[in-house]
Amino acid sequence: MKKSSGRETLILINSEIKSIVSMEEVISIVEAAFKEKGEGKVQMPPKPYVFFPAYNGDFRVMPAYLEESNIAGVKIVNAHWDNRSKYSLPNVMATITLIEPATGFPLAIIEGAWITAMRTGAAGAVAAKYLSRKDSRSVGIVGAGVQARFQLMALSHVRNITSVKVTDISEAAARSFAKEMTDSLHIDIKAFSSVEDAVKDVDIVVTVTPSRKPIVMREWLRKGVHINAIGADAPGKQELDPEILREAKIVIDDWEQALHGGEINVPYEKGIITKEKIYGEIADIVIARKPGRTSSEETTVFDSTGLAIQDVATAWVIYRRAEEKNLGQTIKLF
Repeated sequence: MKKSSGRETLILINSEIKSIVSMEEVISIVEAAFKEKGEGKVQMPPKPYVFFPAYNGDFRVMPAYLEESNIAGVKIVNAHWDNRSKYSLPNVMATITLIEPATGFPLAIIEGAWITAMRTGAAGAVAAKYLSRKDSRSVGIVGAGVQARFQLMALSHVRNITSVKVTDISEAAARSFAKEMTDSLHIDIKAFSSVEDAVKDVDIVVTVTPSRKPIVMREWLRKGVHINAIGADAPGKQELDPEILREAKIVIDDWEQALHGGEINVPYEKGIITKEKIYGEIADIVIARKPGRTSSEETTVFDSTGLAIQDVATAWVIYRRAEEKNLGQTIKLF
């Protein structure tokens, strides 16, 4: 393949980027991006949404500039929940355009769904590193889709996970997840038909569904549990019983995004919880402005909406390595 020159735009597709970075590296990249955010050295306007009610879908635009790293870009990502069944397309697709800060030139256009999956899993791992008990061994996963796989893969890098329970609205999907991830990670994984059975008596709960009503109830959870609430990433979505949020230490990834479309968006709009109930951003904890977990008994919740800085930081590492390896194709846009 022709290597990108300074005035050509590099195009990278999914198959070309998967071997460039490992999950362990992406966890470090995402943690560093949180650090930069905590230090006030990023620009990241809240992501706007465009909704397609007739097609059960939406897309959102996610720009970011990490000032200290001097890297910039924008991701466009959709979620169309009928794509796979109706059109044989992925339900989630994304592209990331990397921008040269000095000129605004588009340096690269990169397929973004895999990066999205990796950095979301990595964000969950960073949260678990600071908020879950250090002796956490068991995980309960609600939702057995693509992101559930990345969440578990990432968690295994920060905690010694020995047992996993998984459930899904499709029992076949839960069974498939259990077999695939058992073979991949060599962890004891069992599928369950009910959410209650999947989340009882575990150290870490991960929710990765598009639910618009609570599906995990407070009375099902043990003391000291940590929850990665991943699925709620748009207005109206929620996965957790508001009573969990009333009692928990709530950590968000970004104030504006979380209030608008994170796990807290519905209870916040209804007045069930207030801003004062939110402990802070994960960036506050990464830079040690605030402590993370302070008691083995406390319930902690990480409300993940997904940040553009995660996408841009990960994509820049991939772009630089692709140039070194002479991967991709180049086009002259201008």
